[in-house]
Amino acid sequence: MADPLTQDLSKQTAVQLRDALATGELSAREAAAHFLAAIEQRNQQLGAFITVTADQALKDAATADTHHARLSKEGRLEELPLLHGLPTGFKDLTDVAGVPTSHGSAALEHKPAPEDGALASTLRAQGVISLGKTQVPEFGLTAYSENRIAPPSRNPHSLARSSGGSSGGSAAAVAAGLVPFAPGTDGGGSIRIPAGACGLLGLKPGRGLVPAGVSAGDAAGLVVAGPLARNASDAALLMDALVPRDQAPDGGYLANVARAPDPLRIGVSLDSPWAGVYPFEIEQEARDALDLGIKVLSEAGHSVGEAEIRYDNRYPEAFTAAWTAGVGSARIAPQREPLLTPLTRTFRRRAQQRSALKVNEALGFLRQFEHDTIAQYAQWDLILMPTLAQTPRPIGWFTGGGHSGDPWPSAWAGDADEDYKRQCQYAPWSSMVNVCGLPAISIPVHTTAAGLPMGIQLIGHTGSELRLLQIARSLEAATEAV
Repeated sequence: MADPLTQDLSKQTAVQLRDALATGELSAREAAAHFLAAIEQRNQQLGAFITVTADQALKDAATADTHHARLSKEGRLEELPLLHGLPTGFKDLTDVAGVPTSHGSAALEHKPAPEDGALASTLRAQGVISLGKTQVPEFGLTAYSENRIAPPSRNPHSLARSSGGSSGGSAAAVAAGLVPFAPGTDGGGSIRIPAGACGLLGLKPGRGLVPAGVSAGDAAGLVVAGPLARNASDAALLMDALVPRDQAPDGGYLANVARAPDPLRIGVSLDSPWAGVYPFEIEQEARDALDLGIKVLSEAGHSVGEAEIRYDNRYPEAFTAAWTAGVGSARIAPQREPLLTPLTRTFRRRAQQRSALKVNEALGFLRQFEHDTIAQYAQWDLILMPTLAQTPRPIGWFTGGGHSGDPWPSAWAGDADEDYKRQCQYAPWSSMVNVCGLPAISIPVHTTAAGLPMGIQLIGHTGSELRLLQIARSLEAATEAV
């Protein structure tokens, strides 16, 4: 490997940086300083980070360097944590000890978290250096990362457009080289949507694979943590840190990611459980990405055919009830409720008016939906569709409000239902994967004439995370050769 100190570290893969940090070619403090400087230079444009914890990051990096020096002297470098010294950021729904967790909301008091949440605890124990907290929508509710406490998170490929949500700040940070990779969380598409918008690989693991801690507001078991990365190997490295060893494949994800999967039966479906309530158009750019994905997968020896999936038209109401139940129970002082965004305020009021019986009925329906949908998917090894139905949306497009000098028509400004409809039409193939608890991956395969990235989504069976990463790795090799 070339000397990392003579290159722009932002262009190095996470795996390359991991190797340089482990051997001592690069110190943790040098890596942290480089990426903090990149944040200082670009974050004002991008809005990727809400909070930057530079002083603490440099202290943690110095501690990591001291630990490396001691193990090196004792000949025990193999005891270094897997992600020793690698910088990253945590989305601002995740508690990091001593740092305020805003949840993207002006209605909350932003008090420092007393301890790490499950995700931060897992990754910090594996050696990552947290550089700060990344931008999120209020309570992680939306497919765009705009709120009332900080500038919107912008797409590095086009600053007038959104980086997606709810892991939008993390995706923007990775795509812009402010961090080498980042963990996201996904309850309805919140890893895959920003991955698709920002040209990244985004993996949503299956339910229960990554320890998540206790979440009283997620009775449907929708939310799971997973990697946002620029390539499959970097995502595999992060999976090795996230997944307990006894749940991982033999040798781990990274060691196996370059192995080509056996020929698979892949079903292509544009069916969506949202179509009955929110009919949507699929833009040509999304179809172009899908066509390219089909071509490359077919040329790789996989059998790709049409899959007709039937979804129950009661899904939208049931999912919305489950998705918004947590915001209804959030503790917010009455005098601060006007500080909520219109969408949050509307869905909070409806959640509070919904009886426990109605919520339980919705949860029961979603369990049956999961069973029925998985039974249909079982005819195929993987289900394929575009990640998003549209190109990355302009800032302010969902809300009708506009931000920071980006005026957009405001006839629907503050209309929560129009906002929600637009999100479901933008990302119509995301949330049902969370309801089913299945793994899914967004893979960048296409760039539009305007320079915007477009991706495809593959949904796998339970336990197929490695297979999804292997498919992504093979697509990378094929598209690089084009």
